[in-house]
Amino acid sequence: MKRKYLECAKIVNTHGVRGALRAECLCDSVDVFSNLETVYIKNGSKYEPHKLINAAEHKNVMLISIEGIDNLDAAISLKGTILYADRDDFDLDEGDYFIADLIGLPVYNADTGEKYGTLEDVSNSGASDIYTVKRVPDIDSDGKNDEFMIPAVPEFIIRIDTDEGIFIRPIEGMI
Repeated sequence: MKRKYLECAKIVNTHGVRGALRAECLCDSVDVFSNLETVYIKNGSKYEPHKLINAAEHKNVMLISIEGIDNLDAAISLKGTILYADRDDFDLDEGDYFIADLIGLPVYNADTGEKYGTLEDVSNSGASDIYTVKRVPDIDSDGKNDEFMIPAVPEFIIRIDTDEGIFIRPIEGMI
C-alpha cells in the first residue's frame, strides 16, 4: 500500500530569531519543495498540516518559513523534525516515481524473468540515480557481494511497475 504522506525535508537547525528554519531537502530539488503549499508534521499517528510560507536554497540547505513558527523557541522545538508532503500535491510526469514506492520492489531480469533481488536503496551521484539491489539469498553464498548497484538509465532499466517490480537488462559483469 502506498503511503499518503512522504518525507520531503528534515529540519536541521534554526536560522535567526524569527522562526526561520534550516532544512535538508529530501525532494528532487528545492524548487519541487518550494512549490508545496502545505507541509505536514507527524504527531503520533496524525499528520498536522502547516502552511509553507517560503523556501529558498541557502548554501547546502534550504531556509524555510512555516506559518505559526515565528520565534526562536518555536523553531528550536522543531529541530530534527521530518516534514512530510501529501503525495497528491505532486504532479509526476510519465515514467517518474516516488522513491518510497520503489524501495522493496522485486528486481527481475527483463528477458528471463529471473529474480535478482529487492531494491534496497536509491542514491544519486549527480549523473543519474543508482539503484542498490539486495540479492536473493543463495545457499552457497558466503554473504559477500550480497548486493549490487545498477544505474537507473533506460539502457538497463527496461520497465518499472510499482505493482509487479523492476525489470532490468544488465550487461555482463554488472551483477
